[in-house]
Amino acid sequence: MSTTATIPITKPDENARRTSIYLVFACTILGSAAQLLIKSGMSHFSPHLLALVTNIPLIVGYTLYGINTVMMVVALKNGEMSLLYPIIALTYVWTTLLSYTMLGEHSNFYKNLGILTIVAGVAVMGRQTLGYRTAGKLTRDRRPGLG
Repeated sequence: MSTTATIPITKPDENARRTSIYLVFACTILGSAAQLLIKSGMSHFSPHLLALVTNIPLIVGYTLYGINTVMMVVALKNGEMSLLYPIIALTYVWTTLLSYTMLGEHSNFYKNLGILTIVAGVAVMGRQTLGYRTAGKLTRDRRPGLG
């Protein structure tokens, strides 16, 4: 005979959800900075121990990735994955824009179209489809067919 434990899942309050969104947004910026630092560190990479421990951009980049991971765990605790994960796609946007400005990489129509597509996708995915907010409260959507 086996017993099963059930753990009730409670809905987080609005402040916790908002904090989760801010944390994930910060993760996108932190992740982008980490990627640029790792790219910079790899420009003078050598597979020797002394070279690795003195490669400051590489160490800082991976440290930022570690911090990023902890922040994501905290954010996912109180956030909706279907809302938070599309925001993570903004990391590609920041990384691409920073690579244009800091690494001197060339932009073109297709890269910029991709950036716009990601931003539009995040906006669409982040929008609530079954409700909208008024004065901080979630109310039913009054559009035909959705209420």
